[in-house]
Parts: sequence; C-alpha cells; structure tokens
Amino acid sequence: MDKRPNILWISFEDTNPFYGCYGDSVARTPNLDKFASEGCLYTHCFSTSGVCAPARSAIITGMYSISVGTHHMRTTHTLKGHFKNLIKPLKPEEGILNMVYDDFTPYSSVLPPYVKCFTEYLRAEGYYCTNNFKTDYQFEVPFTAWDECSPNAHWRNRPDKNQPFFAVFNLMKTHESGMWKENCPEIKFDPDKIKVPPIYPDTPKVREALARMYTNIEYNDRIFGEILKQLEEDGLSDNTVVFHWSDHGPLPRGKRWPYDLGIHVPLIIRWPGHIKPETKSDRLISTIDLGPTVLSIAGIPIPSHMQGIPFLGKYAKGPRRYIYASRDRHDESYDMVRAVRDKRFKYIRNYYPELPYTIWTPYMDKHPIMEEIWRCYLEGKLSKEQLLMFEKRQVEELYDTVNDPHETKNLAENPEYKNVLKRMRKALDNWLKEVGDMGKFSEEQMVRSWYPEGRQPETAKPFIIPIFKGNWGMNPIISEGTYKLKYPVLIQLYCLTQGASIGYTFQENENPHWLLYTKPFNLNRGKTVLRVKATRIGYKESKELKVVLNVE
Repeated sequence: MDKRPNILWISFEDTNPFYGCYGDSVARTPNLDKFASEGCLYTHCFSTSGVCAPARSAIITGMYSISVGTHHMRTTHTLKGHFKNLIKPLKPEEGILNMVYDDFTPYSSVLPPYVKCFTEYLRAEGYYCTNNFKTDYQFEVPFTAWDECSPNAHWRNRPDKNQPFFAVFNLMKTHESGMWKENCPEIKFDPDKIKVPPIYPDTPKVREALARMYTNIEYNDRIFGEILKQLEEDGLSDNTVVFHWSDHGPLPRGKRWPYDLGIHVPLIIRWPGHIKPETKSDRLISTIDLGPTVLSIAGIPIPSHMQGIPFLGKYAKGPRRYIYASRDRHDESYDMVRAVRDKRFKYIRNYYPELPYTIWTPYMDKHPIMEEIWRCYLEGKLSKEQLLMFEKRQVEELYDTVNDPHETKNLAENPEYKNVLKRMRKALDNWLKEVGDMGKFSEEQMVRSWYPEGRQPETAKPFIIPIFKGNWGMNPIISEGTYKLKYPVLIQLYCLTQGASIGYTFQENENPHWLLYTKPFNLNRGKTVLRVKATRIGYKESKELKVVLNVE
C-alpha cells in the first residue's frame, strides 16, 4: 500500500477566524473546535488579497497575483454587462457603454510559460487530485490541473483506492452574499448578543447581518464535520493531512481591502504523527504558502519560480518576517493599494490617494452593513471610527495591530514610529522589486500584450512520436489517421507551444478522464485509440488529436 500522505483541504468562503477555538464567544463551531484540539491552530495567517479571484490565483500557482497579472477582480467579468442595467436612461452615444475597456474584457490571464497549477506537480507524482468544485483562478482552468473538478468530485472516485490523493472541498455558504436577508432567511443567533465591531454603526440591521454570518459559519461547521466523518469511515484519517483555511473576510472595510478584516483568515492543520494535538502557532503564514507546503508534505521539490514559502514537510523553510497583500480593480472601479505586515505592524501604501475609500463598487454596496453605513452617514449618525471610510485617503497608513486591532489610528505621521515606518516602507519596496508589479501597467496594455490583435492565443495541436524497434533515431511523426506499429513501442507526446501541458486518454466517451503526460509510455499489442490535446494557462486549448494505433 502507498503510504505517502493524503492531503485534504476544506476551505470556507469569505471567513475571518470567528470560531470558538479562536476565542470567539458568540460562535458555535464544535467540529472546528474539536479539529483544532487535534492539530495546530495558526493565529497569524493572512491572504494575499481581500477578495476571491486574486487570492485564489496566488494559492493555485504559488505566485503573487501582481507578479503574474491576475490582480484585477475579476478578469472573467463582462464590464459592459455590469453597466447595462445601470444606464437605461442614457443613450449609448452618451458614453458609458462605449468605454474602452469593454474591448478587452472578459479575458483569461496569460501566465508565464513555466507557471502551472501546483496540482500538476502532484498529479505527475501519482496523486489523484479532485476539486469540489470552486476554482476562480482568473484564468480558464487547464484540463490538466485536476483528475476531477465538479460538484461530484471526491477522493472516493479514484480508481485505485491505494493511490494517494489531494482533495479540495470549498464550502460556499459563508460567502459575503450569505449575509443578505434573502440568502439567509432564518437567523439562528440572537442579534442582541452579537459583538459589533466599532467601525460599524450598532443598529438592528447590522446586528442581523452579523448574526447571519455566524449562522452560515455554523452551517459550514456541520458540513466540515461530515467530510471528516467520511474520511474516518474510509479508514484514512491517520494518513491524511487536513487543512482548514479561508480565502479572505466578508465584511465592509475588510473584503476587498488589506485591513485585517479583509486578509486575516483561519488556518488549522491536523497531521497525525507529525503535528502535536492542541498546539498553537503564531508563525506568520501567507495563503500563497499553502501550495508549496502541500508539495513539501508530499515530498515533492518546490519549483524555483514559486514565491510561497513551505512551512511543513520535507522542504519546510524558516518563518517569514512579513506577509504581503494587494488591491487593484474591483469590478467596475480601479484602485492600487499595496501592503506589508509583520506580527505587529501593518503598512499600507495608496497609489491613488485622490480616490475615496468608498470607491464605487455596486456589489459591495448591496451588503446590508454597507447599506446601513451609507444610511447612517447621510443622517450624520456615524462615530469618529465609523467615519474612517469617508475620510480623505492618506498616501501611507501605519497601524499597530496589537494595540489597535481594528486599524483605526494611523501612525504614519507620528514621529515616535518613524523608524517602524522606514522599515516597513523598505520591506514593501524590496518585495515589489523582488516579485515585480504588473499593476504599474494599465489593464488594457497588459491584456493587449497577451492577446495580439485582440485574439486569445491558442495552444498548438500536439503530435505523437512512436519509438519502436527498427526506427531508432528516425522518430516518425504521427498527426492523424490509423497506423501500424511494431511491438514493443513507446509513445512520446510533444507540443510546440512553450510551457504547454499535454493530456491523453484511451477512452472514447464524451467526457473522458485525461491523464497528465510526464514521460513516454508503453502500448500493448492490439488496437489502441489514443486521444491527445494540450493547453497552456491563458491560451485556448489545442485541437484534439485522435489516432488509431495497431501494435503488432
């Protein structure tokens, strides 16, 4: 039996660590609390972005979104469609429908040719990889990334029950939109017992929204427990590393922002025999570290281009001193914010200080807490801390997150913190220099560099090179049709597109299981139908090659 560890991710959408095991007295999270007692609870885990797609692109590639051009939220939006319902009184010639960026959205980000979804490295080493089922990577998901990516994906579907697996379950109930009344009609927490953060007005509507948040976390906690029960029923708990994490937070002045309400996320890991139960770590971790850490646990060397730092397993490295975060376009509205944080201080740099903090984002403005903030602002009922979102932006922000956890007191101009400010500035500058920042370029310029003449590049159609006795060194190329080959025979696959991944299958059904090509493979005697296609992140898939091979 293969004893390499299985790896299971159970992530919650849009969730700060509002759990009992993190000290939250309101939350009801019995399954998470028990799980935390069986492993390690990390208190200082932070996302690279306060919003889904940029954060998830960093997780799946191990590369910062600003480094590879996946930083705008979201690349798959049709921006013209966003405006269509908002400008009915206007005539098209009056402007908005003709905005230039309608010419290049939506798009699939074209990543450097050497960048892969990290699951391909697992698949290449024999892991069965499943995703149930969210992706949201800012690019079309390569068919080579997963063995299964669907609502029915499960480790139980792997054909060889001894094959190690990497399985992902993303629980959606806690998404920001779950705090809207129509999406959570039954509140299971008493709004009067909710603790309202000081940056929000303490009103019944705000309390009800927060009560829905806790209701949805409790629901996800139950599903979390059911997944762990399935693992136990299959006798896999002792040899499975289980991660629980989230991509970012759900609340205003949190989601979409690099404040802690946006990027501070839970992280709990159980690894029997390697992580002592009931442990707690204040090590700084970024969600960009998750992929490299999975590879390290599986014993797979970390590709040199990856920017995340593995913190467990064979290739674990020492702790990081800083985590980094970014903010760029969100739906209709452009912005550019960069941030760095250590265990105590947070430094934020606003590249557009002329913009308001309440930059127009219609989806965000539908949040019931944001609706209430706007109402109270118009009625002059907000406190000093609640008015922060309406103040003029500062070029720089500096916060002591230990003594000011809600980040309300900007210390950037306080002379007592000038050395801290200088150190954090330098840390951010060094990071940007190291990873590069595609936010320096306009989105239109970036996309047009990927899509010459406005057309998405297409992966070249692969071809087949058989190697058999009698043709050593001749390497005939097979492209289509039916061929006779001499036994024994090896099959090589090749694609001319730089950085392309190749998949192949012997199945003839409409939705076959595509194997990842990593090395030449043997064919048995007889008739074989071989189908091959290729892909590169950001490119269209190649046309499929289908051949019939008769091996005699």
